Amino acid sequence: MSPLIEEFILLVTAFNRRKIEFALCGGLAVAAHGLVRATQDIDFLILNESLDAAYKAAAEVGYDIRGLDISFKERTVEIRRVSKVIGEDTISLDLLLVTPNVEDVWEGREKLDFMGEQLFVVSREGLIKMKRQANRPQDIADIERLENEES
Repeated sequence: MSPLIEEFILLVTAFNRRKIEFALCGGLAVAAHGLVRATQDIDFLILNESLDAAYKAAAEVGYDIRGLDISFKERTVEIRRVSKVIGEDTISLDLLLVTPNVEDVWEGREKLDFMGEQLFVVSREGLIKMKRQANRPQDIADIERLENEES
């Protein structure tokens, strides 16, 4: 199992133990929809009021290096990054806050079981919306695959 997936499982377990609502988004969510691609971080969509609890849950499994707060698109996207050093590698957890612009994405998340843990993942339509907002080259490629390939 890849180190990223091992870390993902640790984080899901820690968040579930603290009963923190979250939804997987980003590259791992694309993979959860059956479209495997490389990714180097873990992305969770969370409610703003869950941020402190999320930091604590992440710290329990070694994510204790906080990055600068990231805001863009006129604050429609708010990201809080926390990272963990493993040997010579760093793995980041990006906590994307639910803003008014993505409340519908949050409401449309889908439940799934993964290796004995329950979690929510952003729907295919929600991922497309979030990726349109980010609009980076990888996001554009993901949108094309999400729109054109069946999971």
